[in-house]
Amino acid sequence: MTAFDKFPVIPYEGPNSKNPLAFKHYDANRVVMGKPMKNHLKFSLAWWHAMSATGADMFGPGTADKSYGEKPGTMAHAKAKVDQGFVFMQKLGIEYFCFHDVDLVPEGDTLEETNRRLDEITDYIKEKMKGTNIRCLWGTANLFSHPRYMNGAGSSNSVDVFCHAAAQLKKAIECTVKLGGTGYTFWGGREGYETLLNTDMKFEQENIAALMRMAVDYGRSIGFTGTFYIEPKPKEPMKHQYDFDAATAIAFLRQYGLDKDFMLNIEANHATLAGHTFQHDLRVAAINGMLGSVDANQGDNLLGWDTDQFPNDVYETTLAMYEILKSGGLKGGLNFDAKNRRPSYTPEDMLEGFILGMDAFALGLIKAAAIIEDGRIDQFVKERYASYDSELGQKIRKGKATLEELAQRAVKAGQAPLPGSGRQEYLEGVVNSVLFSGE
Repeated sequence: MTAFDKFPVIPYEGPNSKNPLAFKHYDANRVVMGKPMKNHLKFSLAWWHAMSATGADMFGPGTADKSYGEKPGTMAHAKAKVDQGFVFMQKLGIEYFCFHDVDLVPEGDTLEETNRRLDEITDYIKEKMKGTNIRCLWGTANLFSHPRYMNGAGSSNSVDVFCHAAAQLKKAIECTVKLGGTGYTFWGGREGYETLLNTDMKFEQENIAALMRMAVDYGRSIGFTGTFYIEPKPKEPMKHQYDFDAATAIAFLRQYGLDKDFMLNIEANHATLAGHTFQHDLRVAAINGMLGSVDANQGDNLLGWDTDQFPNDVYETTLAMYEILKSGGLKGGLNFDAKNRRPSYTPEDMLEGFILGMDAFALGLIKAAAIIEDGRIDQFVKERYASYDSELGQKIRKGKATLEELAQRAVKAGQAPLPGSGRQEYLEGVVNSVLFSGE
């Protein structure tokens, strides 16, 4: 028996349903812009939050019992998490999961013991996957929690720590391949620095790039054909993170020749912590051809840290799905890197958290498609740049104009007129009119 056996498979009941254990907007097979909703929204369970997080914080221990009847820190507990997780995903119709290596098993006293445990648990997961439609979206290695990684992994000042990180990375890639994962993600949780007084920034970034290159080479050598991802995040836990935001991560990838193998895994809460909107980092990734996957959550505007809340802001999910649809969709999926609030500690709360997030993105998808089909925003943007459709505008766009001839034209024309109005308030009204016009 699992904690979720007593609950029904979560049905779709429509926007008027008051059943807390039913979807109001997520209708998996509803066709939106030519394909089923579930194909747009490849939802994924994050093993670290859903199956492991207890609500502990810096001020107190956890409130949720995630022991599942077994002693935490044992292989029996690791297998219990698998049993619980698969029932949970099946209740919600979730077809993907993501993991860190040490989410799956407790670390052993040696690398050999940890690797043996990972072999055992991935065998167990593979058996569970049989006869289901549940797959691995991506895997990763936790190269930030253990004290050895106090200065990062690739960025560590210790060659011994660097080697340990390489070994952990190697095994995590093997586990991802074994489970059929379509991606492998780097979140450089401590790849950064606190002060430049003790830091050689160039040295550290070169080492991080070297570790990533080794990972790509090894992954390809064992048959991994999927995508490698970088997940940008500012500050937390280091004061200065090398993967601060989408633009910084893209510049790093290009600097070290990694852009052909890597895309970005954009997290909503990380974008806002960087001082951007979620929509901004999605757009930056998309226009650079690197929008790969998404960690779906949201932060709290009144709190300055990574709160990892289930998304409920439909304005945000609409603008996010607008970017995703306009870019042609995700190569990866939507991973719920989200956790229940500390006072929400029951199995029912877990289900309701996922229902909230899945409905928020489903409604965002519906409304984003409606904005695109409405056409007013696209038409306005097109008209706003219409002056570049002229012969001179096309010459500029094609790189054939010179500074001298443009300056000569400006002098001849005299004072340049004001550009056309940006009409921001009108456009925001268009979004609101679509959002609140019913499904």
